[in-house]
Amino acid sequence: MRHLATALTASASALALAACGVIDGVGGSGSSASPVKGDDITVGLLLPDKDTARFENFDHPVIKKEVAALTHGKGKVVYANAEASQDQQSRQFQQMVDQKVDVILVDALDAKAIAPDVRKAKDAGIPVIAYDRLAQGPIDAYVSHDNELVGEIQARAIIDALGSKAASSRIVMMNGDPADTNYAKFKEGALGELKDRVRTAKEYDTAKWSPAVAKANMKNAIKTLGLDNIAAVYAANDGLAGAVIEALKEAGATKIPPVTGQDANLDAVQRIITGEQYMTAYKPFAEEATRAAEIAVYKVQGRDIQFDALTRDTVDSPTKKKIPAMLVPVVSLTKANIKDTVIADGVYSVKDICTSKYAAQCASLGLE
Repeated sequence: MRHLATALTASASALALAACGVIDGVGGSGSSASPVKGDDITVGLLLPDKDTARFENFDHPVIKKEVAALTHGKGKVVYANAEASQDQQSRQFQQMVDQKVDVILVDALDAKAIAPDVRKAKDAGIPVIAYDRLAQGPIDAYVSHDNELVGEIQARAIIDALGSKAASSRIVMMNGDPADTNYAKFKEGALGELKDRVRTAKEYDTAKWSPAVAKANMKNAIKTLGLDNIAAVYAANDGLAGAVIEALKEAGATKIPPVTGQDANLDAVQRIITGEQYMTAYKPFAEEATRAAEIAVYKVQGRDIQFDALTRDTVDSPTKKKIPAMLVPVVSLTKANIKDTVIADGVYSVKDICTSKYAAQCASLGLE
C-alpha cells in the first residue's frame, strides 16, 4: 500500500505540474526552462529476452511511441534485445555507448555483470536508467513495480486457493533466475506469505527464466513427490507457469492444481480462462513503459521538476544507495477481473483473448 500511495502521488504530482504548465517547460511565471538538450534525443533501449512476450509486444512499442510524443516526433529509440545472452547484452550496451545515445534504459539480464557497462556509459556522460530490474553500478534512476508485492500476491493466491487444506498441503516453488535482482524480491515476498502456512516440498531456481529448465525441474518434482501429492505450484512468471502446466498434463494430470504466474502474457490469460492457470501478477507494463520514457526524456532535457515528481521513492542496490525510483503497483489477475484489468487497460481486446478455442469459457465469464 505504501508503494501504491507513492505511485499515485507521483502521478498526481505530474498531472498537477502539467496543469501549471511546468511539464511543457514553462513555469507559472511564464519563464521558459533551459533544457540540457532539446527534442532531438536518442534513447537506447536494452531488453533481456523474447521468451517474456511483453517486452517485444508492449514495452518496446510503448516506449518508442512515448518518446516520440514527448519530443514532438524528433526523438528516437535505438532498440536491442539480448535474447537471454548476457554477453550479447554487454556487446549491445557497448554499441549504444559507441553510438553516443543520450540515455540508456536497460533491463539487465544479470544485475552484477552489467555494472562495468553502466560505468562505461557514465564515464561517457550517458545517464543510465534501470528498467524493470534493478542493475548495479552508478545508475541514475529505477523504474519498475513493487516486486516484493508481486511475490506476496502470488503466494496469497495459493493460500486462498488451498483454503482450509493449506497447512497440510505440499507445494512446489519454481523460482526465477538468481542473476535477476527481482528474483530475491519475488521470493522474499512469497516466502513471507507462505512460511508456516504450507509445506514447500520442492524448490527450484530457473536459469535465465528458461521454460525448458522449468519443465525439466517440474518433471523431477512429479517423479520425486508423485503427481497426486502436489497441491499447488508457485511459478514466478507466466513462461515458467506454462512449462509447469505442460509437465503436469504430460504426467497425466486431469485437474491442474493452482499455478501462479506473472506478466499477464496472452497465453497465460487464456489459461486462466480455461482454469489451467490460477492467476498471474499483472504489472501494468504500459504505465511502467510510459513512465520510463518520461523519466529518460526528462533526465536528458534537464527537467528536474518533472523527473523528481515521478521518482518520489528510493531503492538501494549493492553498489549505490537512495536511487530515485518509480514503483508501479501490481494486481492479482484471475478469472474474476480480466475485464477490469488487461481489457480495460487496452493490453488485449476481447477478440485477442477469446478466439474460437476459448469462446465457450469466455461466454461463461461475460467476455463477449
